[in-house]
Amino acid sequence: MDTITLGAGCFWCVEAVYSDLKGVEDVVSGFSGGTIKNPSYKEVCTERTGHAEVCQLTYNPEVISFKEILEVFWQTHDPTTLNRQGADVGTRYRSAIFYHTDEQKQIAEDYLKVLNDEKAFENPIVTEITAFTNFYPAEDYHQDYFELNGEQPYCTAVVRPKVEKFRKIFKDKLK
Repeated sequence: MDTITLGAGCFWCVEAVYSDLKGVEDVVSGFSGGTIKNPSYKEVCTERTGHAEVCQLTYNPEVISFKEILEVFWQTHDPTTLNRQGADVGTRYRSAIFYHTDEQKQIAEDYLKVLNDEKAFENPIVTEITAFTNFYPAEDYHQDYFELNGEQPYCTAVVRPKVEKFRKIFKDKLK
């Protein structure tokens, strides 16, 4: 098994997408990239801890490659908006890849360069590619949020459309 930590806006969206992906064995919502140990959601929301909302994925590279993980990453959020995904604004919503190995770093940097060179997006990608240093799981009520709270307004307005789009585009990669 391999591990990668990804920030792509609200972790509820990221978790809902990657939980459906074949080869992804575990997805945990949490915080990474900040300066204090074991922050609470409330502390991260102050924007003073430096953490991003992330999901840490454990995946089987014999079933899904890191490049395929990144393909989903690039297509399920807007990597060209700095510290923002839709109406969610702040550094905690930044687009980020916290790589765990030098190989992941190289693949992510190469992929980003190709996307920018080919102008795959209207604007340049601003995704941060940073060495993994820490991960703190979010409180229990954030785990499996979409699965357990799919009828909540944020889920119906934001998470569900993202998941439905993902399922259409990546139907061959679903569990």
